[in-house]
Amino acid sequence: MKILSAAQTRALDHATLQAQGINSVELMERAATACTTWLLDHLQPAFSTEIHVFCGPGNNGGDGLAVARQLHAAGYTPQVWLLPAEKYSPDYLHNRQLLPEAIRCQELSARRLLPLPADAVVLDALFGTGLTRVLAGLPAEVVQHLNKTKATVVAVDIPSGLLADAPQPAGTAVVRARYTLSFELPKLAFLLPRNAEFVGDWKILPIGLDQAFIHNEPVDNYFVDAAALAGRLPKRGRFSHKGTFGHALLVAGSYGKLGAALLAAQACLRAGVGLLTVRTPGVGYAVLQTAVPEAMALPDPASYFITELPELQQYAAVGMGPGLGQEESTAEVLRLLLRQAGPHRPLVLDADALNLLASHRELLHKLPANTLLTPHPKEFERLMSEPARDDYHRLQQLRAFCHAHRCYCVLKGAYTALGTPDGPIYFNSTGNPGMATGGSGDVLTGLLLALRADQRLSALDAALLGVYAHGRAGDLAAQESGEAGLIASDLIRFIGPALRELEG
Repeated sequence: MKILSAAQTRALDHATLQAQGINSVELMERAATACTTWLLDHLQPAFSTEIHVFCGPGNNGGDGLAVARQLHAAGYTPQVWLLPAEKYSPDYLHNRQLLPEAIRCQELSARRLLPLPADAVVLDALFGTGLTRVLAGLPAEVVQHLNKTKATVVAVDIPSGLLADAPQPAGTAVVRARYTLSFELPKLAFLLPRNAEFVGDWKILPIGLDQAFIHNEPVDNYFVDAAALAGRLPKRGRFSHKGTFGHALLVAGSYGKLGAALLAAQACLRAGVGLLTVRTPGVGYAVLQTAVPEAMALPDPASYFITELPELQQYAAVGMGPGLGQEESTAEVLRLLLRQAGPHRPLVLDADALNLLASHRELLHKLPANTLLTPHPKEFERLMSEPARDDYHRLQQLRAFCHAHRCYCVLKGAYTALGTPDGPIYFNSTGNPGMATGGSGDVLTGLLLALRADQRLSALDAALLGVYAHGRAGDLAAQESGEAGLIASDLIRFIGPALRELEG
């Protein structure tokens, strides 16, 4: 799915009105109906439950008024709170006139901010994506009042006070919603760590916006779900053989960190690589042969860390980093790998390989085109040699880094962001907090290495499929063990089922 800016979203609404021959009031009614239906289907409040609808003076408030009217028609008795203003939008005024007299409306003031019951449902329809500055005065007081309640707060389109396209200044008033009901497409603000406390559990409600406009509108950000990946993972032919799916080399492990190499190797095999050779220090030879018999072991002459790079000619792709350590001789192996890999042998770099890049910055300029890096935020900060000012600045850094080095960069997190050489960033839709556990990144490295070894896949498709399948494997594992009980090796067991879903 494309992620539109606030300005593009307004243009989409206008295009929908023109293409479908409807007016803005009719489109607002669609949005309200979608919200009302979700409320009745998911919250299922009893008729005795208090429902409070807080409405601002713009179209977001108009949505709220329409929802209040629809809830009343469904048998509920919502209480409507109106934020006073010098000017109101025409659609707000239209829906204000349509409210039945039986619905009680009160104008908000600092003196009328009454406590809300903990079992109440509160609909936040104060301000939408048109907001361009932080809240102050009475609107800020109302938001702070809502944030003190234990009631279930549901935001319409976007939590009031949250800026849709800009960093949120610290300490500003923003509604902390339990649910956010947005329309047709996700918003970039929903995917950024700083905003999680405001957005809560967000839902996308289709309201029939113009698909031709969405298809043709250029964007820099995408949200990747299973539908977006349909057809990208080739099915295996009946006469395929192990050479069809590539021979991968994994350079990983050091004394005390062999587990990372084992996890990456097992994940690579489960992701369908044809052949796998693992380069470990000498101490890892017996462990690898025992724990991963499907892989070929290639021990380094040194016992505790890696000092030599094997010949690369036979390998379709090379992964390096899990449990590697940061010895100077290992840095020389990385230097040699970057020199010898060439443009046709894909690289996947993770963990200590990234730390070595950060401490030997001259190596960054030697990255072959289309190299795939998989940093977590701290590793990425080391690569950039400066902390990000905010979430938006981090995305700017990611875009600039990938462009400068012609690489793909998987910035791991709740909505893992894949940066690309050409500029677009792809946010992943799968995964859960249970995956925040040691070894999860090593599993991702192995999975990506297998897909990069498959010459049928482009660099972009391999990265998108790998990140999605990794998160999906985590979701399947969490269904079995729960998030708290999830460990990295659980992910490996579900890589096959996750990839099978994508094949379908």
